[in-house]
Amino acid sequence: VQLQASGGGLVQAGGSLRLSCAASGRVFSLMGWYRQAPGKQRDLVATITSGGVTTYADSVKARFTISRDNAKNTVYLQMNSLKPEDTAVYYCNAQSKTLLGRPYEYWGQGTLVTVSS
Repeated sequence: VQLQASGGGLVQAGGSLRLSCAASGRVFSLMGWYRQAPGKQRDLVATITSGGVTTYADSVKARFTISRDNAKNTVYLQMNSLKPEDTAVYYCNAQSKTLLGRPYEYWGQGTLVTVSS
């Protein structure tokens, strides 16, 4: 299983970026994005189920949109109105359960988003 994330970069405050994460090897019931700023813990940004149900961190609501293409097994994160405090390494996450109900998850390699003021 591989999660290949892309789309990070440097953008000015108020700008936009779109992250993509393509999963190979299996289909996951839940996919999402987390981020980790320097010296801080990794925090949830947004998740989306295979049925399209989404959750967002309060700090990104109304600015970020998570979406998913099940046919391509890819999750996207559209980030608008970016702020310097959004600067972090963004990690793709994919979760599911075995037939016996045991949960498992995978992480992508991380993509750096830098927002300049």
